[in-house]
Amino acid sequence: MEINYAKAEFFTSCGLTNQLPAADRAEIAFSGRSNVGKSSLINKLLNRKSLARVSGVPGKTVTVNFYKVDNVYFVDLPGYGYAKASRDEQRRWSQLVDGYFAGTRGLRLVVQLIDMRHKPSNDDMMMLDYLRQSGRDFIIALTKADKLKKTEREKRRAALATELIGYEDIVKLELSSQSGEGIDKLKALIQAFLDR
Repeated sequence: MEINYAKAEFFTSCGLTNQLPAADRAEIAFSGRSNVGKSSLINKLLNRKSLARVSGVPGKTVTVNFYKVDNVYFVDLPGYGYAKASRDEQRRWSQLVDGYFAGTRGLRLVVQLIDMRHKPSNDDMMMLDYLRQSGRDFIIALTKADKLKKTEREKRRAALATELIGYEDIVKLELSSQSGEGIDKLKALIQAFLDR
């Protein structure tokens, strides 16, 4: 059944694993480093300006945020790799995300966001390895593609082919939360994983 993106609402925020809601429906999770544009992408997908809170301050999302989209949860995972986060915060982030992935949830797809303008960070590569080893279905969303000129984009495409060795089989989508580029393709992919 096709997901109705018009039926979208914020559901809950969880700062601890024991606060996660019951796993009673399919889930699509969004993962990526701080400031990569997870909230902006969710807002664009849902055609809302500020359902997911967008912050100019990296490391601001320190909770797992659930959005009810029709009969599916969209799950905004806290951003990783924020250098100024304290050790305690980093530990809490790790426990929270590990707790989310370790649970028996209806997770159908992880949309792993990477800023197209830059080489994937060590944290990005660790997350990709984690997703691969855990056997999760995931795709790579290359965000902020609109900020690259045509020749710059071609250079980054070529570089990513060497930077993401071992992930040739994974779908990579060039996206822009500003222009909407790639959003329809992402919706089609989400639908395909929900229909499996």
